[in-house]
Amino acid sequence: MILGATASKWLQTYPRSAADQLDGNPIQRNIFTALMLMGLIVLAIRRHNVAAVLRANKIVVLFFLYCALSLIWSDYPDVGLKRWIKACGDLVMVLIIVTDPQWRAALQRFLARIGFLLIPISVLLVRYYPYLGRGYKEQDGRQVFEGVTNDKNMLGVLCLLFGLGALWRFAYERIERHSPGRKGRLLAQGTLLLMSLWLFSKANSMTSLACFLIAAVLVVFTSSPSLVRRRRTVHLLVMAVILVAFSALFLNLGSSLVETMGRDATLTGRTALWKEIVGMNGNPFLGTGFESFWIGPRLDLIWGHHWWHPNEAHNGYLEVYLNLGWIGLGILSAVLVTGYRKVIQMLQRDPKFGGLFLAFYLVGVIYSFTEAGFRLLNPVWITFLMACTVAPDELKPSSSPQQKLTPRPFSHEADRVFDGEEVENARAALLPSVRQAQLL
Repeated sequence: MILGATASKWLQTYPRSAADQLDGNPIQRNIFTALMLMGLIVLAIRRHNVAAVLRANKIVVLFFLYCALSLIWSDYPDVGLKRWIKACGDLVMVLIIVTDPQWRAALQRFLARIGFLLIPISVLLVRYYPYLGRGYKEQDGRQVFEGVTNDKNMLGVLCLLFGLGALWRFAYERIERHSPGRKGRLLAQGTLLLMSLWLFSKANSMTSLACFLIAAVLVVFTSSPSLVRRRRTVHLLVMAVILVAFSALFLNLGSSLVETMGRDATLTGRTALWKEIVGMNGNPFLGTGFESFWIGPRLDLIWGHHWWHPNEAHNGYLEVYLNLGWIGLGILSAVLVTGYRKVIQMLQRDPKFGGLFLAFYLVGVIYSFTEAGFRLLNPVWITFLMACTVAPDELKPSSSPQQKLTPRPFSHEADRVFDGEEVENARAALLPSVRQAQLL
């Protein structure tokens, strides 16, 4: 997704008018098509694991099927179909990770390789190549920092997700004191985290920064095994964080907190936009059709009222309501409920990765208060989906002959880390057998 957006930016092919929304972007289309085809080939090889994951996540599958069904009443079904195929690409990329027999190692490679590629390059572009890493607002000429992305908010999302991944790795590397190569990994993840924080200071993306700070507290909290075992405490913490964010943004109970983050009570014009577009949904029950609201005459009318030319509702829940109606919002609510239950179960079974998934889940919920987080090709939506589609335990290893003959190498990153008590119990159980073998 970021690769396609970057290519569009550097070649100046991204949409500049309402009519461009209908035409699409040929560079992005070709890149996404190639990536999806490669992803489908991988999933075809793992078809048994894919079937197991989809059976365990029927609500997520139902959501995507309803998105496809909504094209029947869309004013632009051809455009909506192309965007639905792109949206399925999000699910394909998630399935590539969660269907991997060693999905924990796959997830860590995903975070490390993309983070160590895009974050340092963004720092390089912003700091030393301003003609590539910076841009200017057409409306007022204000300079914005974009890095490898095509928008300051997307740069904020990049720092949010991969900075959070760096913080998560750093927190657990500190705990695993006897791990080989620990100091090098601490240095690398700490450097990546500092780069992300520096980019945050340049991007001025307050939504991403606020979500990062909230999720960072959660990551640090869940890195303590004694606290994770208290499920009620985890529930209370998650509920408190969501209520504080909701109250500050929508109930004016923490308006000073919003002003401290550099935003006014209107959330930079969002509240006025929300009041205007709610009444433009012609069918509140069904919506306008998948990704069909911000197209055609409606978009021309909205752009005529707002100089900043919005192309989303800047609220993920409202975005779903506009496109999919109350039915779509109800299915999304079911995804939220079932996803949270799976994340909590994962947290109890594997605190290390469960803590990361809980952070990604919470980021998706809170980020969507002021941005369209539940939208296709949004990295926040992709990581949220990943958190909700936790891999079941019955995944099978690859059936390739090479993998059958090759023993699986030990990796402390891919396997669960045993605590000291478990190691001592295992050693005590094996000691009599070892002594008997020595006597023989």
